[in-house]
Order: sequence, then C-alpha cells, then structure tokens
Amino acid sequence: MFDVDTLVSSFGLLGICLIVFCETGVLIGFIFPGDTLLFTAGIMAHAPQPFAPLWALLVFIPAAAALGDQVGYLIGKRVGRRIMQSRAIGWMGPEAVEKTNHFFRRFGPVTVLLARFIGVVRTLTPVTAGIAHMNHRVFTIFSVLGSILWGAGLTLLGYAMGEIPLVQEFIHWFIIAGLLTVILPASLKLGAVTYRYLLEKQHRAARTARRYQRRHIDRHSAHPRPRPQLPSNERV
Repeated sequence: MFDVDTLVSSFGLLGICLIVFCETGVLIGFIFPGDTLLFTAGIMAHAPQPFAPLWALLVFIPAAAALGDQVGYLIGKRVGRRIMQSRAIGWMGPEAVEKTNHFFRRFGPVTVLLARFIGVVRTLTPVTAGIAHMNHRVFTIFSVLGSILWGAGLTLLGYAMGEIPLVQEFIHWFIIAGLLTVILPASLKLGAVTYRYLLEKQHRAARTARRYQRRHIDRHSAHPRPRPQLPSNERV
C-alpha cells in the first residue's frame, strides 16, 4: 500500500531546502514548482506525524532561498553576459529573459523581492542582477525580505489550511494531491527541456553535415580532376 508518511519522511526538510536553493542557485532549478512545494510542505507540517517541525521550515526554507540568490548573483557577476548564451538559459526561452528584463526596467531593485512570487523570473533575477553589477548590499536586503515573505508566507498558508477540519480529516489525500502538483509539472518541464535539447542537438548535427558537404563540394570545384588524355595514335 502507498505509504505517504514514508514518502514524506524520505523526502524531508533537506530535500525541500535543496529544491528551493536550486531554483535560484542553479539555472536548471526553473523546472521545480517552488510555490506549490512550500504550500504542500505547510500542509505536511500539520499532519499527525509531521516530517519536520514548523519552526524548522520557517527558518531553513527562507535561508535556502536567500543562499540560492547569492549563488545566482555570484554566477552572473563572475561569468557576465556569456551566461545568457548558455544552454540552460536557452532551455528557458528568450521570453523568460525578456520578462525578467522588463521587471527590472519597471521596478528596479524591488524586482529581487517581487520575483520570488513569479515562476521562472525567480530563477533569472539573481543572475541578471549579478550581470548588471547591482549593489550587493541592496540586492541582499531585497533578497532576504523576498525569501522570508515567500518562504515563510507560503509555508504558513499551507499550515493554516491544515487547520481546516475537512483537510485534517483527509490530510493524506491532500498531501498526495500536493505532491502530484509538484511532481507532474516538474516532469512536464523536464520532458519539454529534454525534447528541446534533443531537437537542438539534431539541428546542430544537420548544420554540421551541411557545412561538411559544402566544404567537400568547394574543394572538388577548386581542384577539378584532369580529363584523361588519349594516346597519340588514338587522337583524331
């Protein structure tokens, strides 16, 4: 039989913090639906046998989020605009980059706080701030504020939902539903990224083959093979 308690305890606080960190600290973190994860973690913390105490979620989740922001900022500052030509950015698509730039143009440094609540923008914001050499102290202030509001806020919202009698009665089913809303979107995003990568690889191989063919044709055109000469006694 499917044992939710075993699944939750094996995933644990460390797994949640790792995903939260990867959302901004590692560029591939955009595949994880962090908002749903935190909401579900709050419900899980209200279970009869919680996988972690609420205070630990409220401390370590914002800390992991803020640490991920710092790593993303450092990557952007050290690598610079070259990171925007990386494969990971390509997987997100140009619309994600443009959306992040639009937020920075409109809201300036406050984007670091607001981006916490906006999907893929959350992943790109620290890198973009690093590339722009945004003042590190200002970045850190808004990053910490956003991490607390997002990390603690969504977790508390899920925990409060666990207070509802209907949720308490069917809490295992709510946990299963919450886990599915985390796993399924992540799987779909991962599948889309894999498909885009394979398609890009196929196009790259086709371009390489075409370049090779053109060089082969040009080489033969530049050095045409000499026509065979007939023996003198066979010439007309």
